[in-house]
Amino acid sequence: MQIEEIIQAQRTFFATGATKAGSFRVNALIRLRTEILQKEQRIYDALKEDLNKSEFESYMTEIGMVLNELRYAIRHVKKWTKKKTVYTPIAQFHSKSFIMPEPYGVALILSPWNYPFQLTFAPLIGAISSGNCAILKPSAYAPKTSKIISDIVTDCFPPNYITVVLGGRQENEDLLKQRFDFIFFTGGVTVGKLVMEFASKNLTPVCLELGGKSPCIIDKTADLITAAKRIAFGKFLNAGQTCVAPDYLFVHRSVKDELVKNLKKEIENFYGADPLKNENYPKIINEKHYKRLRNLMEDETVLIGGQAGDQKITPTVLDGITAQSRIM
Repeated sequence: MQIEEIIQAQRTFFATGATKAGSFRVNALIRLRTEILQKEQRIYDALKEDLNKSEFESYMTEIGMVLNELRYAIRHVKKWTKKKTVYTPIAQFHSKSFIMPEPYGVALILSPWNYPFQLTFAPLIGAISSGNCAILKPSAYAPKTSKIISDIVTDCFPPNYITVVLGGRQENEDLLKQRFDFIFFTGGVTVGKLVMEFASKNLTPVCLELGGKSPCIIDKTADLITAAKRIAFGKFLNAGQTCVAPDYLFVHRSVKDELVKNLKKEIENFYGADPLKNENYPKIINEKHYKRLRNLMEDETVLIGGQAGDQKITPTVLDGITAQSRIM
């Protein structure tokens, strides 16, 4: 089925009003949860192949978060669909005022490669809970996870309700040329601008969840052991491939050496003396990004780590970085 045909089929189904019933939404969420649980091992295997994630990390950052969100939505969705009586302004006296939640219609969800399972299904749960049809476009950079996402959705839902479009940049462009009622995009700023540009042609509302630079400030009064533990966990989870990870540190010079010492200790506690030999240490998603990161580290002063091999880069801390540094 062509993209235009899929969208039209979803518009036709949405127009029947079937997705607006609270019971319909709850049943859809329950089906999705059941299918995820049935295919849980396949999801672990896919994330291991795409990103070398361990089962523990896959559950903590992907599967567990989706299941938790499903539990919450199933419990609350009927409440969310009810109209809410509100105060009537004096200019409209004799009338009654209320807020009635209404779905948008057909939503497009464009998801990234760094948390390919979680960042596809979390927005889908929102789309289903609010009564929309949806087209999912997972990242081509995580092909094994994209395939299991497609299998789950195919086994759960008819394509005129929820469907998955696989492919790369061309499929992204083909989808963005269509008119949707809502677009949810997770990714980088450059592509985010393109998504908003395409959406603006049809005045389509968008939700852009974009990456950025995330500083962490350590003053001279900080608990350095706790700070090091939290920085090491937040930054090096998923080999640093997290949009809200601590990205660069402003450290008071009086505590810098002690913080570096504690960071080294925490990194070794998490990943061992040689993270490259740790079979559960995630890899960089592909060769292109691996080379890009290696190039950004060139000619910089390395305080911790810096080793690389087999599409992995050890947890690394650089020193003397300025706003003009390439890595910034």
